[in-house]
Amino acid sequence: MHGLLESTRLASLTKPSPQHDALPECQGHLFDSSAIDGETPDDLARIGSDKWTRYPNCIGAFIAEMDFGLAPCIQEAMIDAVRRCSLGYIPDPLKRGVAEACARWQQQRFGWDISADCIRPVPDVMEAYEIFLREFVGAGNTVIVPTPAYMPFLSVPQLYGITVVEIPMLRRDAAWEFDFAAIEAAFRSGCKAFVLCNPHNPIGKVLTREEMLTLSALADRYDVRIFSDEIHASFVFDDARHIPFASINQKTAMQAITATSVSKAFNVPGTKCAQVILSNPDDRALWMRKAEWSEHQTATIGAVATIAAYEHGGPWFDEMFPYVLRNRDYVDEEMRTRFSTVGYVRPEGTYIAWLDFRPLGLQDPALFFLDRAQVALTDGLACGGVGRGCVRMNFAMPYPLLQECFDRMHQALVSEGLL
Repeated sequence: MHGLLESTRLASLTKPSPQHDALPECQGHLFDSSAIDGETPDDLARIGSDKWTRYPNCIGAFIAEMDFGLAPCIQEAMIDAVRRCSLGYIPDPLKRGVAEACARWQQQRFGWDISADCIRPVPDVMEAYEIFLREFVGAGNTVIVPTPAYMPFLSVPQLYGITVVEIPMLRRDAAWEFDFAAIEAAFRSGCKAFVLCNPHNPIGKVLTREEMLTLSALADRYDVRIFSDEIHASFVFDDARHIPFASINQKTAMQAITATSVSKAFNVPGTKCAQVILSNPDDRALWMRKAEWSEHQTATIGAVATIAAYEHGGPWFDEMFPYVLRNRDYVDEEMRTRFSTVGYVRPEGTYIAWLDFRPLGLQDPALFFLDRAQVALTDGLACGGVGRGCVRMNFAMPYPLLQECFDRMHQALVSEGLL
């Protein structure tokens, strides 16, 4: 009887029901911007994330997570799981629930009709990347990473004996472009793997369908596999639109291994549950032979949070998103006015800005602002050789703190006679 009851409780987490759809946390006012505005660095440090504790008394703008709390539906689902003591190793019904919820989100938000049978759980996107490197690329081979890039995309391949080919993005006026000529040259020389980050961390580029079709044609010509990191897919601005690479046509579906998660959209990276979408049947077979063991590391509580986010978190996200957009617009205003001499391209997606301080003569702006402004930013050099003199800034913080962040940075530059 106990086993039957537990199976029933698990089933309630893995599929929508009228009761779930009617939960009060999914209705009405969910995101309190005034409460977020009132958060101080001390308040955020007490929450305990690395972002606000690694550098005491500094504004944390380096780690890519939001400071906007949790959607009520996620919080309540996690509390309920703890009350039921559902913290054992992840069971198959919960894995299936994650897959089905992810598939619905992809269809509803991005128009991608992907079967839940193609979706497997992993602890995080980097685990999926490591499996891609180990099983699909292999020691002694190379992988292309357009730069600037998310830092581990550059550092992790060496753990598997794989050489990274950095191909700098091209800045054209107020936009970023791929250097397709350099990409094709690397493919021609024998590189068989490409890392696609879309929306792109850290430059905020959102790829067009035409750009992805160009990449796909090159990949097809040279038999190249593509790792598509789409973890920031929900954050696109203005007229940009996120199109899952594997959703475009049968060819892209066969080329891509897609990784995604609710960790950025709903700020739950510490719950350790992401998804790998295997749109190529051969990849699914290989996964079950050689990589299924990695699913065991996925956190049960993370699966609970993921299902709650995908199934019921949409209204909270939709209320939160204008706050991120306002912050992006504030960054844009600062870069057009007080920081107009700093290199900058308006992000089309993510909640990250890429700032180039080389025109001011700063070779290590991350260290400069940490020492002189008590603002913690990501050193651009960690994002590739093209990042020297640049920083990656996370602007998904309380709006008043974002204002203070720029005030501190401006004052530090003025004090040194750099502005």
